[in-house]
Amino acid sequence: MSEKGPGAAPREIKPVMLKQAEKLMGEIRGCDRGHLKRDLERIKKARRKTKDSSDSHAALEKLISGLKASAEERRRRMSTPPDTSYPAELPIVVRREEIVDAIRKNQVIVLSGETGSGKTTQIPKMCIEAGRGVDGLIGCTQPRRIAAITVAERIAEELKNPELVGCKIRFHDSSKAPNYIRVMTDGILLAEAQGHPALNAYDTLIIDEAHERSLNIDVLLGMVRKLIDRRRNLKVIITSATLDTQKFSKHFRDAPIIEVSGRTYPVEIRYEEPVEGSDRENAASSLAERTAVAISSLIKESRSGDILAFLPTEIDIRETMMIAGREFA
Repeated sequence: MSEKGPGAAPREIKPVMLKQAEKLMGEIRGCDRGHLKRDLERIKKARRKTKDSSDSHAALEKLISGLKASAEERRRRMSTPPDTSYPAELPIVVRREEIVDAIRKNQVIVLSGETGSGKTTQIPKMCIEAGRGVDGLIGCTQPRRIAAITVAERIAEELKNPELVGCKIRFHDSSKAPNYIRVMTDGILLAEAQGHPALNAYDTLIIDEAHERSLNIDVLLGMVRKLIDRRRNLKVIITSATLDTQKFSKHFRDAPIIEVSGRTYPVEIRYEEPVEGSDRENAASSLAERTAVAISSLIKESRSGDILAFLPTEIDIRETMMIAGREFA
């Protein structure tokens, strides 16, 4: 607290303090640099305007304390990154070294991985292994809220530390200072960009499920394309579940493409005739019955393994469960 009063001498800012602050500015985390630099400029401006710089002196002491804390956090993250391990059964793990090396050497990479390859949960951890998450968060966008929640939970479970992963969706934000990774909906990142166009909170951005090409995703791709010219230290990974990756690569100046296989077991595809009839209730009932019949047929063929059935609505799911329950009661 600064002292003021008839007998109190003004506390002047010594040049050595300003030099210390400017030196520390080059050692802090990138996510802190913007607001701390603005604070330093305000202090310099106030110092030039008034002879009594007691308030500026106190503000500079506080700023130097913040700079030291940020620099120390950056050193800690560089020297002791979180331990990363990978499930050996996921196809993407075979390409781990190649992907980590590509992240280190390129500002943008495009990764194509079929469903089941493990790209969504493993790429953020590979970013940590590549040295990301030091100057800012590793941001990972998801098209849907439930996906953001479940992905964040899964990554935290694999890292064995929930403090390392935050989740931010509408009306819910579990982000904390120790976070390395933030999983969020694409709409959340767009909202953040309105207030902070440079997105300095992040040193890495993963745009997941880019093949969906929703309006939010397309806007994000355009925004990030401009942002990488302003922020050369920003890394961007675009992931897609389709092989149509050339468009994404071309959009980002022929960014390198890495393709990862998805299935680790043979898959047989069988097709059923579409449900006929215009009456919605009858169609729903028919869908539930046909699904239950298909499940029964699969079980009769083989008792090994599990069955996962996807249905369009909760009503369809409940009706199928009821019919299947009677079948196997």
